[in-house]
Amino acid sequence: MRVLSIDSATEAATCAIIEDERLLGEITFNYKKQHSIILMTIIDNLLKNINTDISTIDGFVVSKGPGSFTGLRIGMATVKGLSQGSNKPFISISTLDALAYNMAYTTGIICPILDALRGNVYTALYQFEENNMNRLTDYKIISLEELLALVKEQNKSVTFIGDGIKLFKEQIVKYLPEANFAPTHLNVARASALGELGLKKLLQGKNDDLYNSAPIYIRKSQAEREYEKRTGKSIDE
Repeated sequence: MRVLSIDSATEAATCAIIEDERLLGEITFNYKKQHSIILMTIIDNLLKNINTDISTIDGFVVSKGPGSFTGLRIGMATVKGLSQGSNKPFISISTLDALAYNMAYTTGIICPILDALRGNVYTALYQFEENNMNRLTDYKIISLEELLALVKEQNKSVTFIGDGIKLFKEQIVKYLPEANFAPTHLNVARASALGELGLKKLLQGKNDDLYNSAPIYIRKSQAEREYEKRTGKSIDE
């Protein structure tokens, strides 16, 4: 089975094509560019550079976040369009799951951290047991201080991964001197990791519904927060 996977949940834009147990190609940009401008271009370039076209793709994988609201919507809309246009299935996978999978078979706790602004991070805790990646917590948006306390409670070795490292490494080391950190090239979301996780699910016959699948936002959008601040009412009321 050949799958095309994309992740645009963070500052990085990444696209990969996996065929069974072989990575055919991957393109990743981690620079301040608008995903709406470059995403279709890198997909097209990747297809051309492995001498194929979209008709050879059997399924699609997309990040469902958490992350940038705009980036998530762009990625989800792109994959839904490709899925509907080709009549091929798609499935969404959390960016946090994919980041944790970058450190597959690491002992102890794996803790992906994505910058969620204002000293907060998107995160979840993972552990590999018997060759399976198990998520130990819900997806969260919490302060770094809360996360460090949570990790310390586990009383196990921990490896941090993600774009939050460049912002918070100094604070992490002060609180957890024995913490480990992923190498630089693994700290960005990788479409190849996302694709491998998605491929396994597609082969099991699992896929998302075109009309009901939605990103994991975790927190409310800025517009929702401003509405509630202005009116004193929840957007859901």
